[in-house]
Amino acid sequence: MTAASFTPEGPFSLASSIRFLEGFTPASYDQAADGVLRMAFPTDDGAGVIGCAVRQEEAASGGSGPVTADFTVYAEDGSVRAARTTETQAATAQIARILSLDVDGADFPALGKADPVVAGLQADYPGLRPVCFYSPYEAAAWTIIGNRIRMTQAAAVKARIAREHGQALDVAGHTLHAFPTPHALRRLERLAGLTDLKVERLHALADAALDGRLDAIALRAQPAEFALTDLRELPGIGPFSAELILIRGAGHPDVFPAAEPRVHQAIATQYGLDDTAARSPARLAQIADAWRPYRSWVALLLRARAQEQAATRS
Repeated sequence: MTAASFTPEGPFSLASSIRFLEGFTPASYDQAADGVLRMAFPTDDGAGVIGCAVRQEEAASGGSGPVTADFTVYAEDGSVRAARTTETQAATAQIARILSLDVDGADFPALGKADPVVAGLQADYPGLRPVCFYSPYEAAAWTIIGNRIRMTQAAAVKARIAREHGQALDVAGHTLHAFPTPHALRRLERLAGLTDLKVERLHALADAALDGRLDAIALRAQPAEFALTDLRELPGIGPFSAELILIRGAGHPDVFPAAEPRVHQAIATQYGLDDTAARSPARLAQIADAWRPYRSWVALLLRARAQEQAATRS
């Protein structure tokens, strides 16, 4: 087992991350209420899987306490991979990206001083940063699985694929199942609950991941519009899916979700806009420009509030 430590720049709360995952359907997160975030997922290079337990210490000064991650990298045959420096660094970077700890959030509180809506969101969800899919590959797989079916149904299918075809790992006393690696997914000819077309598209995504087309660093290194164009060239990936892969898969912190109507409605509701403005992505993007360089972060908080309000009404 290898230990990694992170010092958050700006507000960060692991407890808020866990609460978010408990209400985020694709995560299917349901674990012991002990303050430990347990994760199991394929490595970015697709050559193995990682079992990881994340904890956060309380901060003596009232800021964001240090975060530690104890993790083990396994080969596809289930054996523990040797803790080489490059693999350790890659795993550490992947864990940081999943929790948005790879982004300097020191200036995030300043957005609230200039925008009362953002200030309210920051107060309601203290320390919450986007909790990403484990990789662009897994985010892309989710979009294919979830196409044209209910999210709860898609989550059940994805969890079953992991349980039946992924590796089972012991993570801090709990058994977790990682989603299949691209190599493993490519070998599966049929998957219960999925059409042949979806299986074919999952195979194409696995190939794309192995070819480096779903590399998080590469996707974030280029202008967002270029990355989105590249992603939309993949089978089954439209504008909404491309944004999800870039924002919640690659962890891009500063993208306005132009294809996400639920975020648009949340913006309109919180900023008191009329119906015409609410249907104008260009108008909404102008509002979001004030959130730079954290547009993805504010959009997540808006979605969190909208979901919470919807749950309260129901």
